Amino acid sequence: MKISQITFTRFLAAIAIVISHFNKDMFVYKTDYISNIFLKANVGVSYFFILSGFIMIVAYHKKEKIDYIEYYKNRFARIYPLYVVGLLLYLVTRYSNFSIINVFLYLFGLQSWIPGKAMILNFPGWSISVEFLFYLIFPVLYNYFYSKKNKSIWVAGIVLWIITQVFSHLYEASPSYKGPHTESHEFLYYFPLMHVSEFLVGNLAGLFFVNNFKQKNYDIPVILVFASVMLSLIFVPLFYHNGLMAVLFIPLILLISWNNGLVTKILALKPLEYLGEASYAVYITHIPILYILREILKRQNYKFDINSVFWIYLAVLIITSMLFYQFIEKPLRDYLKKLNLR
Repeated sequence: MKISQITFTRFLAAIAIVISHFNKDMFVYKTDYISNIFLKANVGVSYFFILSGFIMIVAYHKKEKIDYIEYYKNRFARIYPLYVVGLLLYLVTRYSNFSIINVFLYLFGLQSWIPGKAMILNFPGWSISVEFLFYLIFPVLYNYFYSKKNKSIWVAGIVLWIITQVFSHLYEASPSYKGPHTESHEFLYYFPLMHVSEFLVGNLAGLFFVNNFKQKNYDIPVILVFASVMLSLIFVPLFYHNGLMAVLFIPLILLISWNNGLVTKILALKPLEYLGEASYAVYITHIPILYILREILKRQNYKFDINSVFWIYLAVLIITSMLFYQFIEKPLRDYLKKLNLR
């Protein structure tokens, strides 16, 4: 089952994260309401995690059992090659951060397990530590719970999500939380166990989707739920980073996936779907591409205002991401998938 219309939404989330990491003097931060959206755009990573859980179920729901070796090989092929490219690009301008310990942690995706290490090299890669955990546990969950229709996983997933939200809000408001750029911040925002509930509720949404497939025109509900996401980010000052937005993201994912209206026809256009396929490259390379572009502009003595730099950067990022996807991610993924590890 392929859901073409959901693919482009990954690109939108990735671009929102790109903007959130760019200079806060650019034009989108000049208007209060719009700036609130992009200041909280790191919630896009939460969307990735929930969508990842959803897609895993959609992709595997017809299997009686998942083969562990085949699954791990395919997941490794999907995310690891471009992840390494991002690390190498980052070191082009930030080679002073190189150390054997750091490289070891990052190559094995362990950085987010150690507060204080998640932001040293190509920092969007913190999410890879989390994805590795998701991929490690998914075949176990599928083989022992999902494929056997064991309802206890529904209770466990929802309870874990509730516990995560309560803990996140209490911890952020407690004296133990010291704010950004501290180990307490990295623990709250990046520690992999803080995000397991997002993947689990994404799995549950996937199960609900495949068991209740009912395609029809949901254009108006899609627009209303998307508007609710935007209004929540603007007006509701809650801690969304660890999955609270699932209450809106899951209905949005389900409605888009079921929809056959005009919104789906637009989102499923091949150029937009292709951008969605390249969204991982956008996300994992956007910081090193920004740093490299800044160095080039500085050495060439180009004088651009911050908004012009952003549009140049966005164009360069999208073009390089499509090239990375077409000539690195896809070929290496296909090659690695064909390897017979047995």
